Amino acid sequence: MAEALDLHTVGDLLHHYPRRYAERGELTALAELPLDEHVTVVAQVADARLHTYSGARGRGQRLEVTITDGSGRLQLVFFGKGVHKPHKDLLPGTRAMFAGKVSLFNRKLQLAHPAYELLRGDGDEAVDSWAGALIPIYPATTRLESWKIAKAVDAVLPSARDAADPLPPGLREGRGLAELPDALHKIHRPRTKADIEEARERLKWDEAFVLQVALARRRYADAQLPAVARRPAPGGLLDLFDARLPFTLTEGQRAVSKEIFDDLATEHPMHRLLQGEVGSGKTMVALRAMLAVVDAGGQAAMLAPTEVLAQQHHRSITEMMGDLASWGLWREASPQKGGGGRPEGVTPGGADHATKVVLLTGSMGAAGRRGALLDLTTGEAGIVVGTHALIEDKVRFHDLGLVVVDEQHRFGVEQRDALRGKGKQPPHLLVMTATPIPRTVAMTVFGDLETSVLDQLPAGRSPIASHVVPARDKPHFLARAWERVREEVEGGHQAYVVCPRIGDDEDASGSGGKAAEDLADKRPPLAVTDVAEQLSKGPLAGLRVEILHGRMQPDDKDAVMRRFAAGDVDVLVATTVIEVGVNVPNATVMVIMDADRFGVSQLHQLRGRVGRGSAPGLCLLVTEMPEAAPARQRLAAVAATLDGFELSRIDLEQRREGDVLGQAQSGVRSSLRMLAVIEDEEVIAAARAEATAIVAADPGLEHLPELRTALDALLDKDREQYLEKG
Repeated sequence: MAEALDLHTVGDLLHHYPRRYAERGELTALAELPLDEHVTVVAQVADARLHTYSGARGRGQRLEVTITDGSGRLQLVFFGKGVHKPHKDLLPGTRAMFAGKVSLFNRKLQLAHPAYELLRGDGDEAVDSWAGALIPIYPATTRLESWKIAKAVDAVLPSARDAADPLPPGLREGRGLAELPDALHKIHRPRTKADIEEARERLKWDEAFVLQVALARRRYADAQLPAVARRPAPGGLLDLFDARLPFTLTEGQRAVSKEIFDDLATEHPMHRLLQGEVGSGKTMVALRAMLAVVDAGGQAAMLAPTEVLAQQHHRSITEMMGDLASWGLWREASPQKGGGGRPEGVTPGGADHATKVVLLTGSMGAAGRRGALLDLTTGEAGIVVGTHALIEDKVRFHDLGLVVVDEQHRFGVEQRDALRGKGKQPPHLLVMTATPIPRTVAMTVFGDLETSVLDQLPAGRSPIASHVVPARDKPHFLARAWERVREEVEGGHQAYVVCPRIGDDEDASGSGGKAAEDLADKRPPLAVTDVAEQLSKGPLAGLRVEILHGRMQPDDKDAVMRRFAAGDVDVLVATTVIEVGVNVPNATVMVIMDADRFGVSQLHQLRGRVGRGSAPGLCLLVTEMPEAAPARQRLAAVAATLDGFELSRIDLEQRREGDVLGQAQSGVRSSLRMLAVIEDEEVIAAARAEATAIVAADPGLEHLPELRTALDALLDKDREQYLEKG
C-alpha cells in the first residue's frame, strides 16, 4: 500500500475514500471507459469462448470473455495457463467486479488479464464481504485491486472511533455536521445514498477548514513581520509619470492601484495577487507601484519567467517612462552584445527625477552584467527587470522595497523566497498572473495572498473574433485562413502562427491540454520549423516570414522580436514563447495550429496577443479533431467567449481533479481528496471565514490540540517549508 498508493498509516487508509459506488442491481457504463486507465467495473458475463491457436512456441489457449452492462460490451482476454480459473468461474450470467487497464485491440476496447471478484448470492465468502447494498469502488492500481483495498479498510474501520476530530465542537455543531468516526463509517460502508452525502459534506469541511487554517496562520504570521512603509513623495516620479499618460486609467486600474498603495503604506509586507484579463493593463498597475516605491527611496524588482519576457518588460517600461527612465544599459556598446540598444527617445541621464531602469538576464555580456550589479548595489538603479539571474547570490540591492513576480505559476516557491531575502527587511510582494483564476481556486491555491482583480479592458482595445477551423473536415476553411492572413498583411498589419513544437529533433509528444482519448491515432504535432518553410513556399509566399522559439539564442530571440515590433516581419511563426507579455499592437491575426494540443487557458492567453491596437483581432483555431471529440468542444468553448474567468472555470472542470492546484502547489494538492475546488465554493468561503476568526483568537491553536494534530498531518516537513516560503 505504501508503494502503490502512498498509504502508510491507518489514518491514510481511512482517508483513502471510494471513488464511486456500484449498486448490486446496477452495472457500470462500459461505453465510457477511458483508454490507458486502470478501471474497476461491475458487469455481467454475456459469453465466454476458449480458442486454441498455434504460435512460435507451439500450441496455446486464449479465453475471450464478453461482458455487458446492457448498453455496451467489453472484451476480456486471458492467455496461456491463466485461462483455466476464469474459464471455470466466468460462466454466462455471472456477475463480477473486474479490474484492469483499458487497452485498444483491433480498434476495440479490452481488458487483458483483468483481476476479478465474483458477486454471487450462494453464501460464499465473496458475498459476505460485499454484503452492503452499495459496493465501494476505490482508486486502485494493477498491483492492488479495489476489493483488496476494501478488505483492508474492513480490518481498520473499527479504529475510526479513535480518529482525532480537527473541527472545533462549536463549529461542527453550529453547522450540523456529522461526527468524524460516523462520517468515516458512512463513506466506506454506506447503507444508503444519503449516508454518502452526509459523510461527504463532513469530510469536505475537514479538508477545506484545515487547509484554510494553515493559510490563515501564514497570513497572520506575515502580518507580524516588519516592513518599511513606502509612501510616494508628492511631485515625484509617480506624479510626473501620471501627468504624461496619453490616456486615462480605467476605473479598475485606479481601484486596484489604491489597494496596492494602501498596502505599501503599512509597516508589514504586502502579499497581493494581481490577476486580470489578458490585456487589462496589469503592467501599467505594476509600474505605478514600482514608481511609488522608488519615490519613497526604495528599489523595485520585476521577475519574469523567460528572457524574452524580461526583455519585453524592460523595453515596454522604458518606453512608457520616456525620459523618466535614465538609460540603464549604456555600458553595452551595441545591441549585438546582448544588452540591447538605447530605447527610442531616451537620453542617457533622462529628466531630473529620472531613475535608472536596468535589465539583468543570464545571457548578458560580462561588462553589462557588472554595470547592472553595480547600479543595484549603489541604489542608482531604482527599477530592475530580470529573470532567475536576479536571485543569484552575487546580486545585492541597496534597499529592495518591492518584488513584482510576473506569471507566478512559472516560479518555484524557493525562488520567490530567495528574492524576498534580498531586502534589509522583507520587501512588499506583488504577484501578477494573466490566467484568470476562479475565486475558490484563488482562495485555495493563493490563500495566503490578498487578491485584486482587473476585469476591465482599457479604452481603445478591440474585440477579438475567434473561429474553429476544422482542417480535416473542411480543408477549404484552412485555405481561406491563409487568405485572411494575406489580406491582413496587405492592409498593413501583421500575423502570428503558433505551433506546439519546435522541430524534428525533439520529442514528438506535443504539449498543452491533450487527453488520452484524443491521441489514439494521432500524427506528431506540427513544428515551427516545418510550418514556416511550408508557408514561405506555399500560401504565404512573398511575405516576410520568420520563426521564434525557446531554443534560439537569447540575442537572436530579442532581435526577431524587435524586428517584428518594428514592422519588419509580416508573419511570426512561433511556439508558446509569445504566450505572455508580448505587445505588438499592429498584429491583428493569429492562427493556432493543432489548437487541440493546448489547454483552454493557454489558448486564451495566446489569443490575447492580437487585438491590442485599434484594429479588430482575429484568432483562428486550426484542428483535425472530429466534431464529436471532447477536444473540439474545448475549442468551441474558447471561440464562444472572451471571458477569461468563465474559460478558466471550464478548463478546471474538464481537467482531472488532481491537476486543479497545479504542479506548483504539489504540497497542498495531495491533501484534497474530497473537496472539488470549483464546485465547493460555498464550503471553501465559509471555511476561510471560520479559519480566519479562529486564528485571530488563538494564533498558536493552544486550545485546539486536535486541529494542531490535523495540521501536522497536512503539513509534513516539506509542506511546512513550502507554505513558509509562500
